[in-house]
Amino acid sequence: MPELPEVEVSRMGITPHLLNQTIKKIDVRQPKLRWPVPEEIFLLQGQVIRSIRRRAKYLLIETDQGTAIIHLGMSGNLRVLDQWIEPNKHDHVDLTLTNGKVLRYHDPRRFGAWLWCETGTEHDVMSHLGPEPLTDDFNAQYLFEKAQKRKVVTKQFIMDNKVVVGVGNIYASESLFGARIHPKAIASTLTLEQITILVDEIKKVLARAITQGGTTLKDFNQADGKPGYFAQELLVYGKAGKPCPVCNELIREEKIGQRNSFYCEGCQT
Repeated sequence: MPELPEVEVSRMGITPHLLNQTIKKIDVRQPKLRWPVPEEIFLLQGQVIRSIRRRAKYLLIETDQGTAIIHLGMSGNLRVLDQWIEPNKHDHVDLTLTNGKVLRYHDPRRFGAWLWCETGTEHDVMSHLGPEPLTDDFNAQYLFEKAQKRKVVTKQFIMDNKVVVGVGNIYASESLFGARIHPKAIASTLTLEQITILVDEIKKVLARAITQGGTTLKDFNQADGKPGYFAQELLVYGKAGKPCPVCNELIREEKIGQRNSFYCEGCQT
């Protein structure tokens, strides 16, 4: 599933081609995605794209009329192509621009979404989101206060979008390893010093992943079709049975909150 770094890389990839361009036409070949594509999405026709933003794992294409909110789901991706290139199977939505380019949404599993938000309003899917992890709003004091009454394990705690957005399964495992915190440690038992290190690790891991173009495991590709390279830098995720790069103890794999988790029993206490 594309996580925050992959979505941010997609935003950076499509922005130079879309910003300040006029949307000539919209084609919705398959309206049955995670939620039905709303009819209001056609209000984008004739509109100038004023900005392309990311909030959590959502991409926001903003115009004066309103905003298209895109979620890539489990297997979605966005490509900027020449408009004469014919769509393939699973190419569900096209935004054709007056510059001769088309933004094409491809999603084999159809777990993604195209939603609509009227200017000056907030969509329900964004109403309970926590702070962005790479901003100053996400800091040690904030996370420490949030953790005080939480009896949940730390891995689930930092993956809660109401606490902080975008710390997906891969990046949670990597950040906890860097902070030397066991993924099953109860959040409320962490000290301010531990949380300070954890916040720093989350920021570093996500920033590195964005720089490397995201993590390609199965489905994700960048807007230009190139894979992300952060998978080559993973220290514990997907490394079960291999020696820890710090202490040589074998990396363990365990389901935590129904997600595969990877950690070193020797390093993470």
